[in-house]
Amino acid sequence: MSGLMRFRDRHALITGAGSGIGAATARALARRGCNLVLADINEAGLEATRAAIGDELGNRRPLVTTHRLDVGKADEIAAFPEVVARTHGKLDILMNNAGVTTGGTFEQVPEQDFEWLIDINFWGVVRMTRAFLPMLHESDDARLVNVSSLYGLIAPPGQTAYSAAKFAVRGFSNALAQELAGTRIGVTVVHPGGVRTAIATSARVPAGAEPADVAREQKRYERLLRLAPETAADIILGAVERRKNRVLVGSDAKVVSVIERLFPVSYPAIVAKLSR
Repeated sequence: MSGLMRFRDRHALITGAGSGIGAATARALARRGCNLVLADINEAGLEATRAAIGDELGNRRPLVTTHRLDVGKADEIAAFPEVVARTHGKLDILMNNAGVTTGGTFEQVPEQDFEWLIDINFWGVVRMTRAFLPMLHESDDARLVNVSSLYGLIAPPGQTAYSAAKFAVRGFSNALAQELAGTRIGVTVVHPGGVRTAIATSARVPAGAEPADVAREQKRYERLLRLAPETAADIILGAVERRKNRVLVGSDAKVVSVIERLFPVSYPAIVAKLSR
């Protein structure tokens, strides 16, 4: 496909649409005239996103439906295409954005928490993609948008599960983009840097962790979350519109990407100094 991708009158499905980047992207797409399938496990957040769209656009808003969905559950994903087909009839954009994180080192994080994160952050992306590829193939111009992370470019300590999942999303997306070359489906993998979301404060904490240590780590990560979700959404949609295969969101992601390429072995010490 050539030229810009248009959003008006398209149908987009966004997971994790109840907050953060997902909610901001939903509002930005609605302003562009795109119909929305909003999915999240957080039903209150979904209603807040839909209400925000209604407050901004009133009667001019496109079709917006909300759906409780746990992307960590294979059976819920398997049943979801039928729901989308019934309520929207078609799908042109799938944004796999839902994500969670954990606190603690590999030895501190129990196996069930590690699996919980991988099920949502990686298997959720894979299963949603497999479930909705048939609908995307029916579109005359489709896009798969998979949200990785800054930690899909570098792997800091204390993020073994999260980095494992986000590196996996990156590899999956890059390989799939090549497999889908020549079809009407494009793939964009997104690497957000420090976007101002609740992911740090909502992290699952290992049992027995010292509250003071947890609070200190949360504050440290919160200081790095500076970019407004609305700005991130506009950057992402600009890349999708231009059919980019990869987008780095935020100056921190761009800087770290360069550092990792130039110093693939010694980058951890450099990034640690910059973080301080």
